[in-house]
Amino acid sequence: MTTLLVHPAAGPLSGSVPVPSDKSIGHRALLLGALCEGDTRITGFSHGEDNVSTANALRAMGVVIDEPSPTELLIHGKGLDGLSAPASDLDCGNSGTTMRLLCGVLSSRRFRATLVGDETLSRRPMLRVAGPLRTRGARLTGRPHPTREGELLAPLVVGPLPEGAALGPHEHDSPVASAQVKSALLLSGLRAAGATRIREPSVSRDHTERLLSALGCPVRAVGSIVELDPSGWDGRMPAFDMAIPGDASAAAFLIVAAQLVEGSRVTVRDVGANPTRTGLLEIARDMGAGLSLEPQGERGGEPVAILHAWSAPLRAARVGGETVPRAIDEIPIACALAARASGTTRIRDAEELRHKESDRIATMATVLRAFGVECAEQPDGLDIEGHAGPLRAADVDSRGDHRIAMTAAVLGLVAAGPTRIRDAACIATSFPKFVATLRGLGARVDVEP
Repeated sequence: MTTLLVHPAAGPLSGSVPVPSDKSIGHRALLLGALCEGDTRITGFSHGEDNVSTANALRAMGVVIDEPSPTELLIHGKGLDGLSAPASDLDCGNSGTTMRLLCGVLSSRRFRATLVGDETLSRRPMLRVAGPLRTRGARLTGRPHPTREGELLAPLVVGPLPEGAALGPHEHDSPVASAQVKSALLLSGLRAAGATRIREPSVSRDHTERLLSALGCPVRAVGSIVELDPSGWDGRMPAFDMAIPGDASAAAFLIVAAQLVEGSRVTVRDVGANPTRTGLLEIARDMGAGLSLEPQGERGGEPVAILHAWSAPLRAARVGGETVPRAIDEIPIACALAARASGTTRIRDAEELRHKESDRIATMATVLRAFGVECAEQPDGLDIEGHAGPLRAADVDSRGDHRIAMTAAVLGLVAAGPTRIRDAACIATSFPKFVATLRGLGARVDVEP
């Protein structure tokens, strides 16, 4: 239960820094590397707790993963059919991506596996993945939600699929754009008897499709429709080498910090610039932020760039529509931009935030008010009135949500006095060196055990 004490910035933030590797890509590289034939080498691995949960679950199913160096993994692939029954529950920690994507991988197996998580993950809804997987023939049960009839919670029990049975074809019209649902269905479709077709209301992050395509899998995407048809495919994927780019979601906190602290100039190196992940950059530019993007080619089919950010006067904007799925993890830090923008920023179409590590709409409203920022909670978003002067020094609880904790730390840089952020150990979920990175840019952040 670490507490952070963030002091008001004494001067501009300045420097050029890296960020941890993209954990969304990391999950997928781990899972597909385990299902490939041969040895897959992943470099740039950050050891954020979410990715480590995926690696440990694969190890529990017989996948050997060596670590030749602190940022390198060597995955000895078992092939598409090679996973073994785990001897105990698979612990997904705090990672919803680990749990939901494993549901897809395990749904076609002949063995049973139980997926468990920490207290926070055990409160997150799982029917959105379980429902469509059941429709195509998967055996998947969970703990009934205490108040929402029909909803499922972890622990989840997946399989076994009976001998002679196979998952059937499936066509899914997703009510919301969700990369986790889409990826779980595509992973289940690798061993299905028929095509998997997913239609979303707008395009969600597409890391799974990109990597599957690079491995020769029969997947194609047209706009917000993705199809995988294994008919005629031999089911073999070659091992691969991949340098994982920096996490755009982690970079967002540093970019916004540079906007808020007057006179700051910050460069973030080697950041993934996948267009399905750049919604925060578009929101920031709409608000007048100082930003530029310097393309650096591709890594494993993923575009990479250097991001330059500098402080600039901010104005309110309306955030909604197709931008939201491409910035869903960055909406909390977008609220920090709104807190310093002139006028009222209105965030809509973000009801999905109520089902993250915390109810991020309600939690962000509490955090903003603690800093003296006026805001109104809406069913699918927030109305935030920009605050011109120094913010009120705050004492906030992250509620175990790493993005809430980091957003509060950024707001604390422009407060009138030291800000205390409780339950901040969760930051290690995605950005283990967050405090050290802020210090490297010139911020003063103390850690209280």
